[in-house]
Amino acid sequence: MIVMWYLMSLTWPASRASHERDSLVAGTGRRRGTLRALPGKRSRMTDATALAERVLAGDLRLYQLEDHADPETAAAARRVVLEEETGITLEESAEYTFAASDVEANVENLVGGTQLPLGVAGPLAIDGEAVSDVADGPAERYLPLATTEGALIASVNRGCATITAAGGANARVTKSGMTRAPVFRVADVTEGAEVARWVEDNVDRLAEAAESTTSHGELQEVTPYVVGDNVFLRFSYDTKDAMGMNMATIATRAASELIEAETPASLVALSGNLCSDKKPAAINAIEGRGRSVTADVRIPNDVVRDRLNADPDAIAEANTRKNLVGSAKAGSLGFNAHAANVVAAVFLAAGQDAAHVVEGSNCITTIEAREDELYASVSLASCQVGTVGGGTGLPTQAEALELLGVAGGGDPPGENADALAEIVAAGALAGELSLLAALASRHLSSAHEELGR
Repeated sequence: MIVMWYLMSLTWPASRASHERDSLVAGTGRRRGTLRALPGKRSRMTDATALAERVLAGDLRLYQLEDHADPETAAAARRVVLEEETGITLEESAEYTFAASDVEANVENLVGGTQLPLGVAGPLAIDGEAVSDVADGPAERYLPLATTEGALIASVNRGCATITAAGGANARVTKSGMTRAPVFRVADVTEGAEVARWVEDNVDRLAEAAESTTSHGELQEVTPYVVGDNVFLRFSYDTKDAMGMNMATIATRAASELIEAETPASLVALSGNLCSDKKPAAINAIEGRGRSVTADVRIPNDVVRDRLNADPDAIAEANTRKNLVGSAKAGSLGFNAHAANVVAAVFLAAGQDAAHVVEGSNCITTIEAREDELYASVSLASCQVGTVGGGTGLPTQAEALELLGVAGGGDPPGENADALAEIVAAGALAGELSLLAALASRHLSSAHEELGR
């Protein structure tokens, strides 16, 4: 099974002197087939070649091709151009499982698709507020993980088995809000304080303006920050089952127009980096962005020794010295072993915004060796997930969400995205436990050697 980005199809013959092509892939998964063997495709091939020749002649630009042909033909023409100009064959990128027209909202200048291996870990027992398909007790989920890192899924799978044997992980979303923080120019701090007071006194008016742009999003709060002659306003929205960054951006633009009309502030940038989006930021680690979610588990000592082949006290010591002391010494915003590994693998598999792995690594892992058990937890302050919009509608990504039981909008709205956050946190916990056990027992390098990595 594979995760694919996007594609279309065309392959070149051995001789590149001619503009004739010896194959055309048309969404069927067939790697090769002569043009004459595919009825009705001759005009598409001619169109792709003609479009490519116009680009190469300087008459058209790559981004203009959809104005002159259907999306599939435009993608094929771009591959012709790239192959002609670079001499690199894009045969593998031409493989696809969906129509180019279905991804127009996801990508520009489409040329093909990038494939990643997809594996599965689990089942993982999770007792969450949103993750539930049984009346009482934890639900079990398989985790689809797209990765190129050997040994990762084997490690996460061991953690899943350990948690499930212990009765499952608890998981809860403790805070939810997608943020956007525009920056305004003012004359001085006095004027800045005036703007901040106006904002605090007019949140209802700002909500009315912002919510007029969306049928789902709700403004939750606006927090002002005055820095010299700058005013930053951190808007936070309940975006339901959407990850909601675009929703928040559009809504904030409407609210900013009201602020400019009613105060002396002048908008400089709709995003002033106090959001903070797709970069390490302490404000996200402290205040959260998207979903703040935590998961924990209590594992009997005999289960720890049997499943993880490590001593509970050694695991706790490794976590303290590595994840807490080591991270503090490094000035890290993430006090964990490798939470981003699981976040990234689930995000790629389930159609999430991959760049938000940055914020997803804002995770604190705690381990405590108790008298008869090992307590372990992860707290992800800024897990930005959605089950509608973005890449969630792509076929393989939609399958992954269905496997997780969270595809589409939830009932009530927001429940599916909450459930996805709980699953991500529980999966990260599984990954943390397994890696810390490998470190504590000095099995990490031998595990990689055994698996041939």
